[in-house]
Amino acid sequence: MTLSPPSPETFKVRPGAVTGVRLSAGDRIDVVDRHGRQPAELTVLDGGGEGNGARRRTGEALGTRADGPATVLRGLATVAAARDPHGQLDGLASALAVLAAHGVDPVRATAARLFGVWSPAGAREGFMAVREAVVLVAAPAVPMGIEDEWANPPSDLLVEVRRATPRPAFEPRLPEPLAEPVLDLRIDAATALDYEVRAGQYIQVIDIEGRQCSDFLAFGARQLQDGLERGLDSTTTRYLTGRAFPQPGLHGKFYDQSAQPLVEIVRDTVGRHDTFGPACNAKYYEDMGYPGHPNCTDNFNARLARYGVAARSAWPALNLFYNTVFDDDNLLVFDEPWSRPGDYVLMRAMTDLVCASSACPDDIDPSNAWMPTDIHVRVYDSKRTFSMAVAHRVTPDSEPTLTRQTAFAPRTEALTGQFTEYRGFWLPERFDNHGPQEEYWACRERAAVMDLSALRKFEVLGPDAEALLQATLTRNIRKLSQGQVVYSALCNETGGMIDDCTLFRLGDTNFRLVGGDDYDGVWLREQAERLGLERVWVKPSTDELHNIAVQGPASRDLLAGIIWTPPTQPEFTDLGWFRFAIGRLGDHNGIPLLVSRTGYSGELGYEIWVHPRHAPALWDAVWEAGRPHGLTPLGLEALDMLRIEAGLAFAGYEFCDQTDPFEAGIGFTVPLKTKEDDFVGREALLARKAAPQRTLVGLELEGNEPARHGDCVHVGRSQVGVVTSATRSPLLRKNIALCRIAVQYAEPGTAVEIGKLDGHSKRIPAQVVRFPFYDPDKTRPRS
Repeated sequence: MTLSPPSPETFKVRPGAVTGVRLSAGDRIDVVDRHGRQPAELTVLDGGGEGNGARRRTGEALGTRADGPATVLRGLATVAAARDPHGQLDGLASALAVLAAHGVDPVRATAARLFGVWSPAGAREGFMAVREAVVLVAAPAVPMGIEDEWANPPSDLLVEVRRATPRPAFEPRLPEPLAEPVLDLRIDAATALDYEVRAGQYIQVIDIEGRQCSDFLAFGARQLQDGLERGLDSTTTRYLTGRAFPQPGLHGKFYDQSAQPLVEIVRDTVGRHDTFGPACNAKYYEDMGYPGHPNCTDNFNARLARYGVAARSAWPALNLFYNTVFDDDNLLVFDEPWSRPGDYVLMRAMTDLVCASSACPDDIDPSNAWMPTDIHVRVYDSKRTFSMAVAHRVTPDSEPTLTRQTAFAPRTEALTGQFTEYRGFWLPERFDNHGPQEEYWACRERAAVMDLSALRKFEVLGPDAEALLQATLTRNIRKLSQGQVVYSALCNETGGMIDDCTLFRLGDTNFRLVGGDDYDGVWLREQAERLGLERVWVKPSTDELHNIAVQGPASRDLLAGIIWTPPTQPEFTDLGWFRFAIGRLGDHNGIPLLVSRTGYSGELGYEIWVHPRHAPALWDAVWEAGRPHGLTPLGLEALDMLRIEAGLAFAGYEFCDQTDPFEAGIGFTVPLKTKEDDFVGREALLARKAAPQRTLVGLELEGNEPARHGDCVHVGRSQVGVVTSATRSPLLRKNIALCRIAVQYAEPGTAVEIGKLDGHSKRIPAQVVRFPFYDPDKTRPRS
């Protein structure tokens, strides 16, 4: 039997960051330019450093030669006292410490430079270590200029290491601490530990190997001293938060029986836990035919007895990483945990606590993937601060990315504390002293400003850029002029929608695609490889472009005095619908920006795009210019009312990968007659259009009871459709809904009923109406 070589160890290097790897003789290291056109700097430190006489010429251990300064390392040294606010400068302390240990002054450090401005996506360079060395791999990051016709946003590098002496097939690697821990506890498989935590301290529960449950108990320490048990109470918590389990954000606290908060969830890299089932107990295993099996409840009883906590036959707990869900028949089912090696939950103690954590011993069902493993707990000092976040992965094997703030957060946070997690960013839901209705009317009657930085941006560059986009987008990209924007769909081979997007043409060979999901870039790169298009780069630029939307009938007058465009660009006041210009804020000396006449409100409006470092200045200028016009900040709740009235599609509501553009109400993005070139999904869309089954319509409801996303729509007993989005229209003074419905019932005037409760015992009469509800001819955004 031939054994396959072990998988390499992989490390990510973010733009502007540095990653260090220790090598032994015979180890091979490969540096990969994942997206292309990203230089790398390789600094090699031999042996034990200057102090033991083992220092040799830099790079000799890898056969490389330094050909210039290590610009990233030098930059890290100059900002050692002030971290980058957007977290770009990873590895700061560790990199400087390694340099110091090897007697290298970071200001004088040198590096071998790899790749260049024309390196293809996936380019790699490999080296073999001839002796022990530390290799520092850095990704230089030059900010992408808004005004650059040939933009090149900095992007990730990947480091792969193949060891000469392979390590075991799986060697659990405990993640580095988030800070210096005050407690560092290993909980062996099938056991539990107790520990005490002070108010304000942070508790990190880490799944070391992945797919391992950890039951968590916490009691108010002062109450225990008074003989009272006040511990985590799942029922109270679910009622107060309205969620199956708390998550970071507004609804992130776990309460006791007296409705007092005990812990707050600060970070969660998994997103699936349980608060319904008890910790495993003796009776469960006995009933399954395993008497005497170790269980979490008995382990907890033994650990908590010294605090005077009475033993129980089954402990209710916050079951971290336990994967349970209710199915369509309201049955509680469970499966293997979602957690991967190193995943964790970070909590903050709201009061002094007595805690207990287990490494669940269940090996008779999928709860721990049939193999109990260890859990690790760390406690951090209350003086530390950690960002609140959940984790997102673009693909299952991607590194997790934590929720981050937009560059406009310093301004929006001064106006509200009502933020929600939206696709990896914190965005305002509503603003204090305003509220969704006032924000809505400001947009309809005057002007409103909102943060849309969570949109995902990609630079599509190179001689093959147009060919790639023509083969993947439904619109005819060859007809797109420089300075023009087009709205399009991206479909898979079955005609289902991957995403919707807007595409900006900045030049003959460079485009900017703006969508809603990071996967758009992954998919475009896969299609480029499939089509053999070697001269195209798809580079993420979300972190180089943050944007606000200024929408409403006063938006043109508001912005006219603060946006300057050069003679080579259209005058701002002459900018046509779905056109853009590159200009500056204020005058020719101002910060560079891109302004597009686009929006998501159904009103005249604009979007303004700047580099994140210029975001506060842009907000301040718009805010000041908006005072005479009654400018109001706009949150997601008001935006939902606006876009439903305007009939604008939203991912996960009006469309998914099972829904084609015709069913999503955006069939106009598929010009099958005028676009003769083939594109992904064309044949499927031809068949779907010839024999449509469902379409999107508008519904007006009788009475004042609203519909909700997912409500069933009936004619008689049979379900004929489903509500995709619904709201109360302030302008129409009616409850309205978007509905995907069988084509036989799509005619305006058709009477239907929206099912509530079980879908049959209560119905809301409704009628199919012209769609969109508001300004169906788009006269206002065109004005």
